[in-house]
Amino acid sequence: MMQEKRELLGRGGRQVVSAALVLTAALFFLPALMVGGEPIYQRPETGELPGGEAVLPLDPAQGAVTAARRDRGRAVRLQTKEGEIVELTMDEYLWGVVAAEMPASFQEEALKAQACAARTYTAIRQASGSDKHPGADICGDSTCCQAYIQRSAAEARWGLSAGEYSQKIEAAVAGTDGLGILYQGQPIQALFFSSASGRTTDAVEVWGNSVDYLKSVDSPEGEEVPNYRTQVVLGAEEVEALVLASYPGADLSGDPGTWFGQAVCNEGGGVISIPLGGVSLTGGQVRSLFSLRSASFTVTWDGAQFTFDVTGYGHGVGMSQYGANAMAKEGSTFRDILTWYYTGAEVGELW
Repeated sequence: MMQEKRELLGRGGRQVVSAALVLTAALFFLPALMVGGEPIYQRPETGELPGGEAVLPLDPAQGAVTAARRDRGRAVRLQTKEGEIVELTMDEYLWGVVAAEMPASFQEEALKAQACAARTYTAIRQASGSDKHPGADICGDSTCCQAYIQRSAAEARWGLSAGEYSQKIEAAVAGTDGLGILYQGQPIQALFFSSASGRTTDAVEVWGNSVDYLKSVDSPEGEEVPNYRTQVVLGAEEVEALVLASYPGADLSGDPGTWFGQAVCNEGGGVISIPLGGVSLTGGQVRSLFSLRSASFTVTWDGAQFTFDVTGYGHGVGMSQYGANAMAKEGSTFRDILTWYYTGAEVGELW
């Protein structure tokens, strides 16, 4: 995705569409995030297709997914990491995205939410295109688009759990067949990240632009998240070199204990802004500068080194993946999860 794709969204039909494209371009270079050290940025139902053809549920006898009729009828041109362009059906492609973006051990409703987010992002990319991969709708490079893994590679990684996990992801993709996340009738920039420190972050705090559906909300994950709390320790010389390379106007003379000023934080503990050498930086800028896992941090100086105590992982905007899993464990459906994390949005048909 990240762990990493859209800016403005005004109110009203045309503003929503144009702002979605602006945010797509502005966030295009965000790195995809990681869950548990792996790249990060699935609903069995019956129904009826537009032509009247029934959408079949899972076949419990065979354990096979017999839905995904809408997705199966759409093609995705994917540029692989090796530069090859391959054409896949939408359900094949989404299987590889969900397998790469979220741990398959997660709850089924969390996997469904991830599938909807991935499908929505893909719809945006197909509509807007990119000169970074001409001839393809999307690429498998997580620093540009969404992570993607081939089924054989994913199943090799899962080992003895391959059969179970493969079917879980098939069910998640098929169970959300054709569904995406909409705001005022238009696909949203369905940003997501690994884990929050109690609340997600308002988009305006990260990118300076307010987005109606990317507001701060409570997020229920906690100490069950791997590496939920981390530390980064740096000497004064390391900090000075990193800061001056990016912000040569910073004044880092004098006692290093005076370099950092008082941080302004949001309700979840995320840093909105912090003075550093007389330069006001956002929490995201500090996170990038010192390779922190999130912008939810505190920094202390003990006379010899700086210690950054960090909570959570990712930019904090949109859906928290571990939060989605925690909600699913408590009985929330994928629709509940998506409409919670994307304020005012709804789940609806993309095609």
